[in-house]
Amino acid sequence: MLSFNSSNIASKTKTIGRRMFLVNCFKAVVLVGIVGRLTALQVTESRKYKSLADKNRFRETQIAPPRGIIQDYFGKEIASNQKIYQLHVVPEDTPNIDALFVRLKSLINLSDQKIFILKKKIAKQKIWRTTIISDNLTWSEFSKLNLFLHELQGVRPVVSVARYYQDNSSAHAVGYVSEISVKDLQNKKYLTNLNIAGLAIGKTGLESALDEQMLGTPGYLRYEVNAYGKRIKQVSTNDGLKGKTYRTTLDLEIQKTATQALEKVSGAICVMDIYNGDLVSMVSSPNFNPNSFVHGVKKKDWKDIQSNKDKPMINKAVSGLYPPGSTIKTLTALSALENDVVSPNLLIDCKGVIDFYGEKFHCWKKGGHGVLNLKGAIKRSCDVYFYEVARKLGVDRLAKTAEQFGLGKKVLTNFKEEKAGVVPNTKWKLNQIGKNWYLGETLHAGIGQGYFLSTPLQLCLMTAQLANGGFKIKPRMIVDENDQPNSLQDYLDYKNEKSLYDSRTIDQQVSSFNLQPLFRNQENINFVKDAMFAATNEVGGTSYASRHRDKKFMFAGKTGSSQIKRFTEAQREAEVKQRDITYKERDHAWFVAFAPAKDPKYAISVLVEHGGSGSSAAAPVAKKVIKKLIERHEIRNAMGNKQLGENI
Repeated sequence: MLSFNSSNIASKTKTIGRRMFLVNCFKAVVLVGIVGRLTALQVTESRKYKSLADKNRFRETQIAPPRGIIQDYFGKEIASNQKIYQLHVVPEDTPNIDALFVRLKSLINLSDQKIFILKKKIAKQKIWRTTIISDNLTWSEFSKLNLFLHELQGVRPVVSVARYYQDNSSAHAVGYVSEISVKDLQNKKYLTNLNIAGLAIGKTGLESALDEQMLGTPGYLRYEVNAYGKRIKQVSTNDGLKGKTYRTTLDLEIQKTATQALEKVSGAICVMDIYNGDLVSMVSSPNFNPNSFVHGVKKKDWKDIQSNKDKPMINKAVSGLYPPGSTIKTLTALSALENDVVSPNLLIDCKGVIDFYGEKFHCWKKGGHGVLNLKGAIKRSCDVYFYEVARKLGVDRLAKTAEQFGLGKKVLTNFKEEKAGVVPNTKWKLNQIGKNWYLGETLHAGIGQGYFLSTPLQLCLMTAQLANGGFKIKPRMIVDENDQPNSLQDYLDYKNEKSLYDSRTIDQQVSSFNLQPLFRNQENINFVKDAMFAATNEVGGTSYASRHRDKKFMFAGKTGSSQIKRFTEAQREAEVKQRDITYKERDHAWFVAFAPAKDPKYAISVLVEHGGSGSSAAAPVAKKVIKKLIERHEIRNAMGNKQLGENI
């Protein structure tokens, strides 16, 4: 029995020994693991965890940098920044937010409605996030707040900058800024990581198109917090980087002149350099005060804007769509000449009305113009003549020419307000309306009525390309600081001086300057230009009454009217005038022109909504702007030459 027991004990001892060995091995492995992990934490990953600790210890608030400046062609500031006085509050540092607002109301102009809105805003966001109580304090209010700052826990008076616009003349072209919205954050990727209280971004115009570049790089305010996230002290600040400044092609003086010319009417004006596409002016009337939106537009002001029948927030220069009326006759004539449909000597007897398949098509002049050739038809804007030209030409060929000259498509880059318009043809009607085209619609298209829809900018571009001899240009509103010598201007200078002695064909000469001609025969372009000169400067021309007698300011143009409501036969017989019908039923008035007449530099388009006649409503407006434009040409030209010299 003893032997048996001894053996059993020995066996148990061995088992226990093996178990102890395994336990000790496990302990050793665990110890090695702990030591290794501690080594890793202390050496290898120390930076990582220090960073995490710092994040818990420190916080950063983004600071909006100064926005980039928008200048006119001569460097005058159109949109700049001005010093403002703000009041910020950090809710977590405020023991009693209700009591704070009661005290603030006694010190600054703070309505109950504003307080209600602010409380709702604070309740929805993190307590440590800064809230702007007011971003437009007076100096008196700012000083008073600083005087009583010891009573206002969590409050911080701040000197900042905000957008400021010199006047309203460029409101539509430049646009405006306003506080960032939830929709903005969802739709614009470059705003994703921005978390700046009261950040203003571009909403329309150039402010919107160039917003990402003009925002700049945000700075930050870094501060230390305790274990509860409460601010202890400010550690450091970084002001960020100012946004990019842009020099535009606009002339602020021309902007003001154009705005004054449209002061009492609703409409738009575009002015363009015919050689490089620079938009010298783009105004829409009525305009608005862009400064009203910087700090949040007042409810009453917004209501007034929305109720205005003339829609001041719409940029009519690029967003307004109107039948081009008789301004399109320049392209109808050009297209017919280019397609060998008519000759300049084609004679047509206008008796005031023409009948096609039982439908009467009237001329604007009751009784007609008599026998006219093509030049006379443009000069007097004879509808009957152009009905016949359109019939011979066909809408598809007219549409092709119109599209070549920039109609029916957007012509500016990244200008979200711009609309394309409509250049109708047989295919377009079938696709859009599901019906076949008929002859009467071709006749209407030939005089710029019916389905035709254009913007003032498009008609300005059309006129500019006629004026420069028929070469394609691209409209622009921003000066390219790396501009090279203008190929078109060089070509025309060469043509005037040397091309007579050049054995190469015109096509070869054009090709060598890398130009895009919009014509088959340039003589056809010249013919249309001569006819536009006659329309303004010869007796019987539709804009003769608005001509400049001084040769320096002479221009060549074409009037037009966009029909709103067709006159009945009874109204025609009674010779009812535009002034005799209600305002909303009157035609829109058009005028397009280039100046100077004999050596063109600029093109202009003028629209007067419900102005009736282009000759009486739009041409006189253009006359005022053209005079100022020519007076400023030498200054602009000198500026351009200086810039060119710097780049060479």
